[in-house]
Amino acid sequence: MLSADLPARKAGLKPGTPVAKARALFPDLTVMDADPDGDSEGLESLAVWFQQRVAPIVAVDSSSSSGQADGLVLETTGADHLHGGEAAMLDATVRRLAESGFTAKAAIADTWGAAHALARYGRGRVIVVPEGGIADALADLPIEALRLPSSITEELWTLGISRIGKLETMPRGPLTLRFGPELERRLDQAYGRMAEPIQAARPVNPVSAMHNFAEPIAAAETIARYIGKLVPVLCEGLEARGDGVRQLDLLLHRLDSAVQAIRVATARPVLDAKHLTRLLYKKIETIDPGFGIERIELVAALAEPMEARQRVSALIAEEEADISGLIDTLANRVGSDALYRFAAVESDLPERSVRRVPALAPDDGNSWPVQWPRPTRLLGRPEPVRAMAELPDQPPVYFIWRGVRHCVKCADGPERVFGEWWKGDAELTIARDYFRVEDTAGERFWLFREGDGEHGETGSQGWFLHGIFG
Repeated sequence: MLSADLPARKAGLKPGTPVAKARALFPDLTVMDADPDGDSEGLESLAVWFQQRVAPIVAVDSSSSSGQADGLVLETTGADHLHGGEAAMLDATVRRLAESGFTAKAAIADTWGAAHALARYGRGRVIVVPEGGIADALADLPIEALRLPSSITEELWTLGISRIGKLETMPRGPLTLRFGPELERRLDQAYGRMAEPIQAARPVNPVSAMHNFAEPIAAAETIARYIGKLVPVLCEGLEARGDGVRQLDLLLHRLDSAVQAIRVATARPVLDAKHLTRLLYKKIETIDPGFGIERIELVAALAEPMEARQRVSALIAEEEADISGLIDTLANRVGSDALYRFAAVESDLPERSVRRVPALAPDDGNSWPVQWPRPTRLLGRPEPVRAMAELPDQPPVYFIWRGVRHCVKCADGPERVFGEWWKGDAELTIARDYFRVEDTAGERFWLFREGDGEHGETGSQGWFLHGIFG
């Protein structure tokens, strides 16, 4: 058996168990033929997908003791800020895979070996190890997490060594003499004492530019000078295809086989070499050259066809200001998820009538109702208030919100909103009556009564505050 699902593992089966033995123990066992080639192709495609959307350096992880490719390894340094931080990036990645039908776990650590171990043997769907916390994170994990051959792990278990923390404290000489250099190598890789380079996957035929140095470089000024030389070359290659950059990766190959990566993203396809160069310059301070950089490479990780933009004659109308450069600068500083605008959604319920879209997303034509004004500030969720109305179909005379009493001076409404029956049976009968009210202090609020004021099945008949007018 190459693999076993969770019920099979709980029953005592594990990879390596002969199929004949497994079927003898469990006659109703479901056995499926393995497709290593198909699995490998699927992981390669997934690696390229991750490289275009998550991090510059992504590879298929086939470092398990069985040699079977069973995951992906990503170098996220320099890219996690584009996704709201490490934890947010992992959570979004696992959630996106779950929506596609894949069950996944993810871990971030200072080393490939530690992340590999925690993603497969750690507790939790998403695990983020703080810098310098590898020793504590690995201490209680089983020795199988070290990617050792099964012959070594079985012998270690025989000796009573089952946890990585205990193995790490033992003298190295006797261990190396008995088990060979593989045990020490995997320990050093997991704890960060030995580098472990990642051979990144690449999209099919990407546009790139590269320069090899006769002598290693380390100065920021030298890196900046060669960035300025390579970006125009990359743009020429993209222009020949009619494409523009959406994600640009700067890969710096160090003498110790490690790769430093910087990713910048743009809101729309870009071919402006000066603009792309400025975005990369702002990231140079994050580079750790180590003992020196021997090769520098620029890769258009994601490219899209350039938009055809026609210049408008100044005699006819003013040309629309292009703020894409500002958007790119801000997004690469604070993260693309933190930069957005609101767009209308076709929905009668106010809390469903708005969504976040990228700052430069095209207008889809939807708009909010114009016959009834909408507040400048819509609360995240309606807040209950205490209110009194003289008649069911009239606005409140006063309401108390967050402990403050507001006497209503004038009001407009009601605007009746019904539930969206196609979303569920619970919304077949619900109704809301919205009122725009102004209190004696001149402040204006958007209130609604949950229900039609007469029939209990339409709502609780309670009052809620949903928005504030500027």
